[in-house]
Amino acid sequence: MRQAVLMLLLLFVALDASAVVIRDDVPDLKYRMAASDFPALADLPGEGHGVLIAPDWVVTVAHAVSWQGHLDVVVVGGAPRAVRRVVIHPGYKVPPDAMVQAALASGDWEAFFEFLASSDDVALVQLAEPVGDVAPVAIHRDPGVGQVVRILGRGATGNGVTGYPLQSRNRTDLRQGYNELVEAGGRWLAHCFDAPPAAHPLEATTGSGDSGGPILVAVGDEWRLAGLAAWKRSQVVGTEIRQGRYGETSYGVRLAHYSDWIGQVLGEAGDSSETTSQ
Repeated sequence: MRQAVLMLLLLFVALDASAVVIRDDVPDLKYRMAASDFPALADLPGEGHGVLIAPDWVVTVAHAVSWQGHLDVVVVGGAPRAVRRVVIHPGYKVPPDAMVQAALASGDWEAFFEFLASSDDVALVQLAEPVGDVAPVAIHRDPGVGQVVRILGRGATGNGVTGYPLQSRNRTDLRQGYNELVEAGGRWLAHCFDAPPAAHPLEATTGSGDSGGPILVAVGDEWRLAGLAAWKRSQVVGTEIRQGRYGETSYGVRLAHYSDWIGQVLGEAGDSSETTSQ
């Protein structure tokens, strides 16, 4: 039963997070990107992401790794990297099966959303060997409301008018887009998927398969890691969930909130190479 709940989370927790859902009036090719443009992106088996933050550490969301069982390998910089261990935050919680089933039957997801908002959905993956050919990304400590962020991933895709179905393929081509933070405090960063014309020229949001993907902030000529795609409030009509439509709000783990925990885990492992900025 626990496995069934975890699989539902992969559908609904980014209610999951897509290879970037795009504007309906902008060609898809404008959102495509080469993997070499952000080599620190980690691909988890099947779907989901993480980001290299130290030579032998990847940060991701807990729900993207908790269903995997024993995680043996992740891909960083286009190469498979063996995994030594996974450390899940002790505050991570899996929604009870009864809560998920009740929401599916009634279309009332408020209790589910509140449960997600109270969970510490973050994890660290220690690699068996340090990565020498990809530079880690620094964690940005102070993203603010109104800041434009860059998001990217390989999950399902669609546009703000049609969205995408729950049964979408959750590992596609790498895409990137931009959005503006409307919330930046406590556990979460949030951005709203705005419709044109009141939207960024490459406005985008996340969806199924991008969980753990980076939320990046530009600092000078460098991209810093502010958060990780986690979950969102999609439109619900009756009992139907309409993912990837204009107006939904996406939430990402705010890594500044977890800087002490990250530092503690890396420190206990004898690794002081985590990079941060003020």
